[in-house]
Amino acid sequence: MKKRVLLLVLLSVSCVLYAQQLTRIAVIDMPKVYTAYFRDSRLVRQFEEKSAKVQSDIDRMTKEIQELRSKHADALLRDDQTEVLRLETLITRRSEYLKEFYQTKTAELENEKRKLMQSGSFLDQVYDEIRYIAESEGYSMVFDLKQFPAILWYSNTIDVTDKLIANLQKKSR
Repeated sequence: MKKRVLLLVLLSVSCVLYAQQLTRIAVIDMPKVYTAYFRDSRLVRQFEEKSAKVQSDIDRMTKEIQELRSKHADALLRDDQTEVLRLETLITRRSEYLKEFYQTKTAELENEKRKLMQSGSFLDQVYDEIRYIAESEGYSMVFDLKQFPAILWYSNTIDVTDKLIANLQKKSR
């Protein structure tokens, strides 16, 4: 009798466990998808050209400030106080301008990148493909790694970024 009860309990528990579905989760690195999928896009090329121009301007201004600092050091050695003060003022002004320029251009580029990533056709294609991967592989949830900072660790086995990129590229051909 005890064996039957025990067997009945075990069968009941196993049926309950079998009936419950395991929740499977996947993660995607959206900036990586964006970069890989739209690498050849005209809008992305324009964005990358603008980024390169901004970096070139920053490099040029940084070099100018370094040259001014070198002249400042020479003026200090010559004990030319007038030139030292003039160069210190110029270095301070140019450094402040560089800092403001950097902050402004970085914000502009980030805003542009966000707009490109959120363009309707791109998101529609990506979400359709994410839905297909999730449904075909049994994922209950898919998180964007960059938009969900609470993810502290994940196994590479749940990262479907490369599969998403491959599917998007296959469909675009």
